[in-house]
Amino acid sequence: MMDWTLVALGGVLIVVAFFGCIVPCVPGPLLGWCALLALSFSRFAIPTAWLVAAGAVMAVVTVLDYIVPAYGAKKFQCTRWGIFGCTVGTIVGMFFLPFGILIGPFAGAALGELIAGRTMGSALKGGFGAFLGFLSGVFLKLCAVCAFTGLFVWAVWLR
Repeated sequence: MMDWTLVALGGVLIVVAFFGCIVPCVPGPLLGWCALLALSFSRFAIPTAWLVAAGAVMAVVTVLDYIVPAYGAKKFQCTRWGIFGCTVGTIVGMFFLPFGILIGPFAGAALGELIAGRTMGSALKGGFGAFLGFLSGVFLKLCAVCAFTGLFVWAVWLR
């Protein structure tokens, strides 16, 4: 009975982890890894080396999630206002799913650039850079969470 409780907990964590790949304040890869950790206390435990490797992937992706969007924004000469606007636009965009999550980061970054005194062309360019950085971070987190989901499914149903 306890094994299936841990599987259910892990399943909930995986679902929330996917949500966390898009929402900036929810740590998607960490929650995905916690789902694997929950399994380690059940008869469905994955090998310890795999759990450690998944933890390393989670750590690297979490660090890159802060570096990659900033790098993308800087490549397009985005200011701090644009990066801040991208974050605010992402949060506001969550309330207008599904298109808000795509339009919000770009619109927020462009608005932030305009507030910083940039021209419309520069603001759009900076907004695009911040948006590409945001998408890159989301893609990295989704890849990690998909891998964790694969391990989870393998451990519970395929092994």
